[in-house]
Amino acid sequence: MSDTPVYPDPADAPGAQANDAALSLEQQFAELQAKHAEVSDAYLRAKAEAENTRRRSEEEVSKARKFAVESFADSLLPVKDSLEAAIATHVSQPDAPAATVLEGVHATLRQLSAALERNKVLEINPSAGTRFDPHHHQAISMIPADQEPNTVVGVLQKGYLIADRILRPALVTVAAPK
Repeated sequence: MSDTPVYPDPADAPGAQANDAALSLEQQFAELQAKHAEVSDAYLRAKAEAENTRRRSEEEVSKARKFAVESFADSLLPVKDSLEAAIATHVSQPDAPAATVLEGVHATLRQLSAALERNKVLEINPSAGTRFDPHHHQAISMIPADQEPNTVVGVLQKGYLIADRILRPALVTVAAPK
């Protein structure tokens, strides 16, 4: 008989466990490579999607900036039409009464005011005695007046707000301290 032991189960043979371990490591390695490929693919897809989203957002912002005044311009067109009609009327009827011209100017001003209001451009026109507010008013001068100091005496030029943001402060004269 030979001196080599006989193992009833080949898994019990010396080296079989090493072979199983090597096969197991190779299998794990193959699984990890597959997982890595899957994760790399998902990463590349997510990166491409993020880039596409960024590009679309930039295009939308660009379009929004480009056409932001569209509504505002549309509401000003009737005002322009009225002014052009007034000029055409004056050319065809140079001796038109001043009252008629003034009436047309007032109607055009109402159109302009309505267009500004529709687009959230609001007047700043403080009445006399209103407390001076440096956020909404710009003092041109201080004059002696029979009212509280640091209050508006008169408005030299109206100011305007767009929503809650100052477009132009109202130019005012302010009562000087006594």
